[in-house]
Amino acid sequence: MERTVTSRDSRLDVTVRFANGGSLTPEVIALIDAIRASRSILGASRATGVSYRKCWLMVDALNRTFETPVFDTFPGRRGSGAELTDFGERLVALYRSMERRARSASAQGLVELTASLDASFRPRASFEAQGGDQAQPRPSRLRRS
Repeated sequence: MERTVTSRDSRLDVTVRFANGGSLTPEVIALIDAIRASRSILGASRATGVSYRKCWLMVDALNRTFETPVFDTFPGRRGSGAELTDFGERLVALYRSMERRARSASAQGLVELTASLDASFRPRASFEAQGGDQAQPRPSRLRRS
């Protein structure tokens, strides 16, 4: 998994990869949102700046990933069209829920990792705090006779 958890300029991205080769990524979710708003693949392409061909291929891949279609497409419409199905709405809701949980569970770790980018960062458990400049061998548990 990966998706947007922000801590200043850092973020966590949620990616779900399915056993059949399909995936849900932030880019796919952005496309779904754009199609929902414009009700067309061409409109979504313009809104996202992604080529029409790539958008169409992403829609096709999503519809092939699941047993239930994510989009209904209407090529006969003037300018064609696409609509998110009820299953597609549920798919987005599940992804957003996973995203919120990942954000919540990872918030503290992301803050610490982001802080480590600063030159003045001091690790919580530094080597010096362990008492020495040379690693000491671990004592053996086995007794020799």
